[in-house]
Amino acid sequence: MSLTLCVQLWAVPGNEALLEAYEDEVLGLLGEHGARLLQRVRSLVAGDGPYEVQIIELPGEAALESYMADPRRLASADLRDRAVARTEIARVAQI
Repeated sequence: MSLTLCVQLWAVPGNEALLEAYEDEVLGLLGEHGARLLQRVRSLVAGDGPYEVQIIELPGEAALESYMADPRRLASADLRDRAVARTEIARVAQI
């Protein structure tokens, strides 16, 4: 059963460019796990909300687990720690 995720990302203040670089890198791995990025948007105004929001579709739990455990993604953990202050992931349905 496929699943759709809404991923909200808050940048470490001043490290927005690092967040963008990290996400460019790891989102490029999605296709190898059968997943696809449906939407990726960024806030135009600094505020309390997330800096970036993504909608990602995966074929199922196994694909999500495989993506999360991808060694290339895990190797970027240091960059992620410097760039991302907070992440919220919600399972959603398209309506």
